[in-house]
Amino acid sequence: MFPESLRRPRLFPALAIATLVTFATPAAVEEPTRDEAREALRRAIRFFSEQVAVEGGYVWRYSHDLARREGEGKLDHRTAWVQPPGTPYVGQGYLTVFELPGERTALDAARETTRALIRGQLHSGGWSDRIDFDPAERRKRAYLADGKPARRARDVSILDDDRTQSAIRFLVSYDRATDFMDREVGAAARRALDSLVAAQHRNGGWAQVYRGPAQDTGRDPSLRASYREQGEYPRVKAYWDFYTLNDNVMRDCIDTLLLAAEVYDERRYLDAARRGGDFLMLAQMPEPQPGWAQQYDHDMHPAWARKFEPPSISGNEGPAVMHALMDLVEATGDRRYLEPIPRALRYYMRSRLDDGRLARFYELKTNRPLYFDREYRVTYSDADVPTHYSFKARIDLEAIARRFERLKAKDDPKKPAGAKRSPSRPDARDVRRVIDALDERGAWVEDGTLRYWGKDDPTRRIIDPRTFVRNTELLARYVGR
Repeated sequence: MFPESLRRPRLFPALAIATLVTFATPAAVEEPTRDEAREALRRAIRFFSEQVAVEGGYVWRYSHDLARREGEGKLDHRTAWVQPPGTPYVGQGYLTVFELPGERTALDAARETTRALIRGQLHSGGWSDRIDFDPAERRKRAYLADGKPARRARDVSILDDDRTQSAIRFLVSYDRATDFMDREVGAAARRALDSLVAAQHRNGGWAQVYRGPAQDTGRDPSLRASYREQGEYPRVKAYWDFYTLNDNVMRDCIDTLLLAAEVYDERRYLDAARRGGDFLMLAQMPEPQPGWAQQYDHDMHPAWARKFEPPSISGNEGPAVMHALMDLVEATGDRRYLEPIPRALRYYMRSRLDDGRLARFYELKTNRPLYFDREYRVTYSDADVPTHYSFKARIDLEAIARRFERLKAKDDPKKPAGAKRSPSRPDARDVRRVIDALDERGAWVEDGTLRYWGKDDPTRRIIDPRTFVRNTELLARYVGR
């Protein structure tokens, strides 16, 4: 399908993989008291919500002195970021802390985060990548809170990278945690959910973005995925309107709707989630490659997205699709969603590379792994790939197989409503390390650099929201044990 020398890859955010922070472990530690852990928890939350936040919003990474900050690019002090681990991610962390020991400080911080997201909601119903608080910048986007937008204001809700979905899940979770008493949050959550359902195509798929309800005139919603020669990268770029699995768009949409169906007990959200599962079944490719592509054109053929995202079978998105189908089985009890999984598992297992990993791209029909060289040309060789992009992934297919077998063996695979795991008790030594690592401000500071500030940026110590969320949850589990 492709010549030996071809094109260029998707750039992953610098924060796609969490940085693990370790602290020196003394030979013996004094077990922290619950009061000591609670005080550390409150100090950390006060610092993050009062000093790190911008009007309740957050970004991906900060210099230790908060002078510089970034999301997917350099950001100023009047901008928040939506994509995890940005604003909804931190807000969800606050909610987790509140729900474990009932820490009111965390709920107050979560409320401020809901207000940031409400100010960032677009007329189209969802969210873009950022929330502007500077008045001049706000005029460039169609923020619902600002009334009628300017004629050229951007009004594009983004599903890529869990932007809109993560915002919805946080608002829905907050609505439940506060017994639906905050009408502003409930209204924003319902408005966003309505827009997500309206943006779903008749075949159950979603595009990367939406500006309003899906337009499906003349399309056959029963078409199944099939092969077609796609050739070179096309000059016409309309991939953002294609049906998208890339970056787990479909699983994030389905998870969001399943949560909404559980919280609000409304059938239409469950029905929309089911339609998403129906699309995933339609999107499974036929033999010899019964996996899934990153995106499909409106005739259900694997399609080009950006010039570094070729029509191919994806080693990343396929496993997430299998989990999404099993999520639906657990939510609905409908075993029909298990049907595609055995042949997909066999395909992905036989497609493993010599080191046990899966390639990001497999050429259609031949199943040869595809890579990109440093000139961003597609090649069959991994000898000269750029280092900032993951062309291979270690996927635990055995875990998927075990989950499938468990569900298949159950008389009723539906998960009981409201079922939750009891949090495990943290090790006192880990709690001590986390408490002792707080600086005088109440911040966890760690070694690290900022990606987007250039090679001359002096930052060598950073504040990372993922560390904050992880450590506050650890303390909350200890306090609430």
